[in-house]
Amino acid sequence: MDLSLLTDGLLAEREQGITIDVAYRYFATPARKFIIGDSPGHAQYTRNMVTAASTADVAILLVDARHGLQVQTRRHAYLARWVGIPRVMLAVNKMDLVDDGRQVFDDISEQFNSFASELGFDEVSSIPVSALRGDNVVERSHALDWYSGPTLLQYLEAVPARHDEQAGRFRFPVQRVVRIADGNVQPGSGYEDKQFRGYQGTIASGSVCVGEEVVVLPSGAKAKVAGILTADGEIDEAITDAAVTLLLDADVDISRGDLVSAAAAVPYLRNEFDAEVCWFDQQPLDSLRPYLIKHGGTTVRARFSLLRHRVDVDTLKLEKNPASLVMNDIAGVRLRSQRTLAFDAYRDNRVTGAFIVIDDTSNRTVAAGTIS
Repeated sequence: MDLSLLTDGLLAEREQGITIDVAYRYFATPARKFIIGDSPGHAQYTRNMVTAASTADVAILLVDARHGLQVQTRRHAYLARWVGIPRVMLAVNKMDLVDDGRQVFDDISEQFNSFASELGFDEVSSIPVSALRGDNVVERSHALDWYSGPTLLQYLEAVPARHDEQAGRFRFPVQRVVRIADGNVQPGSGYEDKQFRGYQGTIASGSVCVGEEVVVLPSGAKAKVAGILTADGEIDEAITDAAVTLLLDADVDISRGDLVSAAAAVPYLRNEFDAEVCWFDQQPLDSLRPYLIKHGGTTVRARFSLLRHRVDVDTLKLEKNPASLVMNDIAGVRLRSQRTLAFDAYRDNRVTGAFIVIDDTSNRTVAAGTIS
């Protein structure tokens, strides 16, 4: 049985024997539900790997024990940390083809730990596996009895997930403004006969309670939360990832793309900022022309005012002041937007600290970026 067909669904992938696009597969155990984003390893598909990693809680880097660390292993480790994945597991596969040798595993783990230490992961782990025999995937292995750590599944069931943590400052990107006249209130909520304006979206971080003071950015207008509506009715408090309609006690001018924030801890308000970007497009970056920046629900015109450095993801060396960027390049840049944006550093908030770059003539997404 060719188990690669479970994730390699494209005809081109099966013909060439490689992964090209991201394949999402779902499974569950009594402890958790999981989504696997199987992403490609080849350099020309770096943008696909970024897509898979951008929403992940943990990265599993698969290494062939016969060949050890490859260029793509280091590239994937760098990209995983760049998009904010705090923990990485190195799965050293095909141990059955190296006689289940402990020294082989130890050497590969040591090399990877040395490289990953410069990237600042919260946790780096390694596990020897044999996918063919199922060793250390779900159940422990007798052939690898010198390994005393968890199996791959045990690790996944215990590792902290980003969605388990509700800490952080309250951030609510507004996606839509609604009125009661539009019939957008759940029957039985108690608001059917009232006139009000609501603001819909998903809470990016933190929590909010009825009566809490918030500030609307970039205008700076302040108000208090008068109500929180969900599809199941009215609630007193909403937390991260909840899709809600906020009601405020004042008539504030709010539109799609604005950010509602905790009044006591506001984000940055600037029209110039430093960021790291991964260039996706086959056409090189033209720093003399403007692009569109999509940040949350707002889209603004912006220019690349400075190319600070390009990263060699294999050695982590920086090339200062590159003339341009080509496909799959990762670089530190400075952007100047046409109007002020409300944002956080990406390390503090993966929603308000991220953006994409769009070519306004072709409408192609040409880059993704994280704000420093």
